[in-house]
Amino acid sequence: MQHNAGLRSQAQTPLHPLPEAERLSWLRLSRTENIGPITFYRLIERTGSATRALEMLPDLSRRGGRAKPLTPPPPGEAEKEYETLRKLGGDIITAACADYPLALGAIDDAPPVISVIGRTDLLNASCIAMVGARNASLNGKKLAERLAQSLGQQGQIIVSGLARGIDTAAHTGALESGTIAVVAGGIDVIYPEENTKLYEAIKERGLIVAESALGQKPFAQSFPRRNRIVSGLSKACVVVEATMRSGSLITARLAGEQGRDVMAVPGSPLDPRADGPNHLIREGAMLIRNAEDVLETIMDFSGKSLREPLISTAPFLLDAEEFTEYTPALQEDVLANLSHTPISIDELLRSCHVTIPVLQTVLLELELAGRVRRLPGNRVSLLN
Repeated sequence: MQHNAGLRSQAQTPLHPLPEAERLSWLRLSRTENIGPITFYRLIERTGSATRALEMLPDLSRRGGRAKPLTPPPPGEAEKEYETLRKLGGDIITAACADYPLALGAIDDAPPVISVIGRTDLLNASCIAMVGARNASLNGKKLAERLAQSLGQQGQIIVSGLARGIDTAAHTGALESGTIAVVAGGIDVIYPEENTKLYEAIKERGLIVAESALGQKPFAQSFPRRNRIVSGLSKACVVVEATMRSGSLITARLAGEQGRDVMAVPGSPLDPRADGPNHLIREGAMLIRNAEDVLETIMDFSGKSLREPLISTAPFLLDAEEFTEYTPALQEDVLANLSHTPISIDELLRSCHVTIPVLQTVLLELELAGRVRRLPGNRVSLLN
């Protein structure tokens, strides 16, 4: 099939354009406390490399008001994680790698490093996310499996989160054609355990993806982080069954914010599991009955790769000698203008009357000190 031939050609691209030492520095930096994806990219833009960013962390975090210097995991810890992953048949892909998925790279908070086991050629294929209720009805699971199978037969790769219910059905239906499971914990942690056989099948015939460190068990915040990757890899997100409090609606919201098409399968108003999809349709999501409805809607997606900006050495923030251009009073002024409700960087810039490099440097130091949080959409809020 021509589609798969193209994917094989992509897979021949060297996986690691970064030297191994720098690749491990990326892993260490991504595993450091207070450094989320957006902060990570600011550091790379500021310093030109993860190795240099690691060297600057203690001073930057101290300047932000952190009492104890921020220190990354030791090199041996990153080396052990990487070696263990390789023994499992996996690898890491950084946002500077040729194989990093373009669609995922287009979102503001794309994970700097992902762990993968399986067919990495699927990462840059045409993907459709399919999510829904864990306690799905029998009919809902049958529909999800049939829909995933039909989409797979027409060249689409199904992405889901390996959860019970709709996720499980979607992966099962797409096994023959290709499916990507994004897990909430470490790539070696199977959750729920009942999906062990499915996990092993996907590992052999599809792809497992994780952002969390090896061995990390899922916790509450892991699931929204996973969900942004599920939607970020995909052209569209299809919700089959979900209550109004379901995490599937979070995935749908993230998909909309990322510019992806949001689709939903309608259900009976008497079934609470139909409340989520019916609400999405009422709010403008596309009503889906079958694979043809999905295929009529999706358009070619051209993602923006983060690779080129990340390998640039052009400083984004202040040069070292410019650090003296602002005082602690400015830092307090920035904090005084912030609250726990996110505001845009542009608003903060106008209020503080400083240049962009100065503000970006102040925010970076405050982020590393654990006092503010950067959010997608160029927004910021107080953390504590």
